[in-house]
Order: sequence, then C-alpha cells, then structure tokens
Amino acid sequence: MSDKHSHTDADTNSRFVLGVEIYETSRTMRRYFDRRARAMGFTQVQWRALRRLDSNPGISQAGLADMLDMQPISLARILDRMVLAQLVERRPDPNDRRAVKLYLTPEAAPILKILHDISEELRAVASRGISPEEQAKIIASLRQMRANFEDIDDDVAPTKQALHV
Repeated sequence: MSDKHSHTDADTNSRFVLGVEIYETSRTMRRYFDRRARAMGFTQVQWRALRRLDSNPGISQAGLADMLDMQPISLARILDRMVLAQLVERRPDPNDRRAVKLYLTPEAAPILKILHDISEELRAVASRGISPEEQAKIIASLRQMRANFEDIDDDVAPTKQALHV
C-alpha cells in the first residue's frame, strides 16, 4: 500500500483506542472530582460554574452557558440556587438593561480554595508515574488535537479526505 492515505488495521485500531482512552481518562477524572465535590454538597455543574466565574468575572449568563455547553435556561436554575447560597451575584449590565453580569461573592472564596485543593489532588493522582517531560508532550499533543477540531467548520461535516482516512 503505497498510498499515503492508506492505513492498516493496526493504525485504525490505535486511532480508535486513542479516542477511547482520551474519553475514558476524562470521564474518570471528572468522576473522581465529582465524588469529592459532592461530598461538599456541590454538583459537577456547580463546581464547573464556580471555576469559570472565578476566571471570568462579569461574564453574561449566556456566555457562561456557552462555556459550560448548557442551555441558558438550565443554567439559570443552577445560578438561582447559587445566588440563594450567596456564592454568586447578578449585577445589571451597564450596556444592556435586559442583561446581567455574574460575579462570585466573597463567600465563594473558601469553596473555591477547597475545589482548587481537590483539583491539585486530582492532578497529582493523574500524573503519578509520568515524568514532567512526558506530561509536557501529552499536553502539547492534546492541545494540537483540540486545535484540529477548532479548525473544522461546525456547520460542515468533515469529509474522509479532510480527516485523511
């Protein structure tokens, strides 16, 4: 097989296994973090929202929903509970009377610290037995894989030719 786009069964299998391993590793890490966060009374969506709000103060509800891959109405219910718990506050958007901006309250700081500690624990467990050099290669490869998807127009299904299959 001299065609540069021809692949053996082993190539196809290793590409399939790579996708499965990425998915399963991500799922396992989320489940680990979720179990720890649930012990504190937080759902996965709540801790993800807190983390995103921490790094994006003043984001709109629609913007946060997009970051979390959620519908804004679903996120509104979660935010309502977080507002009642005094972890999040809604402030009027000075540029749009219909919109609000989201901010964490000072009461969220100790929760974020605990969530950060859980994240550090998760990273330590995940990277056990993997050298810093290997970690850097993994990170670079995963970033490249994500960039490959960002280059594909979401409205157009990729062709076999675009995927080099």
